[in-house]
Amino acid sequence: MQGDNVLFTVPAVAEAVAAAIPERPLIVQGDRRYSYREIIDRSNRLAAYLHARGLGTHTERGSLAGHEVGQDLLGIYAYNGPEYVEAMLGAFRARVAPFNVNYRYVKNELQYLLADSGATALVYHSAFAPRVAEILPELPQLGVLIQIADDSGHELLYGAVDYETIVGQVVPAPPVEPSPDDLYVLYTGGTTGMPKGVLWRQHDIFMTAFGGRNMMTGDRAASIEEIAVRAAENPGTKLMILPPLIHGAAQWAAMTAITTGQTVVFPSVVERFDADDVVRTIAREQVLVATVVGDAMARPLLAAIESRVADVESLAVVANGGAQLTPHVKQRLIDSKPNLLVVDGVGSSETGAQMSHMSAPGAVSTGTFAAGPDTCVVTEDFTAVLGPGHDGLGWLAQRGHVPLGYKGDAAKTAATFPLIDGVRYAVPGDRARHLEGGAVELLGRESVTINSGGEKIFAEEVESAIASHPAVGDVVVAGRPSERWGQEVVAIVALAEDADEVDAAALIRHAEASIARYKLPKAVVFRTRIERSPAGKADYRWAREQALSESS
Repeated sequence: MQGDNVLFTVPAVAEAVAAAIPERPLIVQGDRRYSYREIIDRSNRLAAYLHARGLGTHTERGSLAGHEVGQDLLGIYAYNGPEYVEAMLGAFRARVAPFNVNYRYVKNELQYLLADSGATALVYHSAFAPRVAEILPELPQLGVLIQIADDSGHELLYGAVDYETIVGQVVPAPPVEPSPDDLYVLYTGGTTGMPKGVLWRQHDIFMTAFGGRNMMTGDRAASIEEIAVRAAENPGTKLMILPPLIHGAAQWAAMTAITTGQTVVFPSVVERFDADDVVRTIAREQVLVATVVGDAMARPLLAAIESRVADVESLAVVANGGAQLTPHVKQRLIDSKPNLLVVDGVGSSETGAQMSHMSAPGAVSTGTFAAGPDTCVVTEDFTAVLGPGHDGLGWLAQRGHVPLGYKGDAAKTAATFPLIDGVRYAVPGDRARHLEGGAVELLGRESVTINSGGEKIFAEEVESAIASHPAVGDVVVAGRPSERWGQEVVAIVALAEDADEVDAAALIRHAEASIARYKLPKAVVFRTRIERSPAGKADYRWAREQALSESS
């Protein structure tokens, strides 16, 4: 492998790329267009402000355990836009660790997250100022408030500073040198439990998810100079990021775009998913690749493409990650435009990017992936690695560039990042098989697996079977207690807006064509909409509540 002895920081890579392609557009959103040089300069000014406020690194990594933090943390509580990317880059440059804040959180959830993180600084859109004001009295450590102006009409909070005032001043970058050991913090979504802060070294996240190595070959970048040359050779591919940047995969796409010389395009409408705006933006900016999260984003995007809202001739790839894109929707996407490719990516907050699968016209499938260079399957008891062709069911795992741990949780860190034969692995809880020939079959997250009559049933497999019915707009599957089976499968379904009426029996009969009888739902609960995260991930806690509410 190349570059094994070279350690990278995100600010050094971003600065080198900006020096190589200073005038190339980096971020486009509506009428706003910022070049590589402009974004780096603005982020450096934010870094200077954070440093001037006394934020940075207080204890170097070498003296800390994996679950401990020696840096100030900056929460980013914002919609997609240049400010989000600048806040990440500015934090890295100031040796402050950035982390994601879910903008759908209510007061108690937001207070929990900011208290758990120990955040000392927060960048937020004015739209969220009232919510921030509510919780400030309970967060005495949160001393630096930076407010991004928007059209909400909310005034600056007391003690807050206007974002543009900071990045508009011409000041030098702070006199500190970022370290490859500096942290990148990614909070899990909390759709199956309380959110947890995953602690990554910058070098490790750069290698596994920010473009530092080739996912197919495993070749690592050998030097910053090589990265800059590669970026300059890129023709300026335009990547449209549709999921919110509070989602790890969206952040990884943005950071990879920067380190490879691409242009990031954001929709103009960010408070909600506006498929018509997305399609018009693809046409206007000649976007080549668009990223989605599962059927929840792909279905409305597909409808807008099929209704010919605008010409999407430039669109060549739809990249999916973070949630299942069912075969039915995948096929319709491919049929919607000649030569369109659909790429599925697999990864998690605890592993970074792990696997991929490409579907093209005439070759649509799901559930089986080409493994990345450090992806493997380990045994039930975390004692060995399962080779290709092994019949046993195991855990999807990652080795090599993995996180340090979960913030403040030594026990959970030890459980999720075990040592096997002296090598540290990340094993976040996905069930998988390593197939003959090297491909990996992904079965689903153990925490949402349903044990019915002694059989393990993976929620995503049932969801895919139900979702292929033309009347289904969205679906999530959960288990509920059963006297006879221990647990039983329940499908929570939202019908498509223009769908004919369909009953539970018809949906179950339809699913029977593609899954075994023991996997079929014992009940179907109809709802007007399925509760999902802003990124499109299913909220399985909500799903279980709906299943229980209809139990007899």
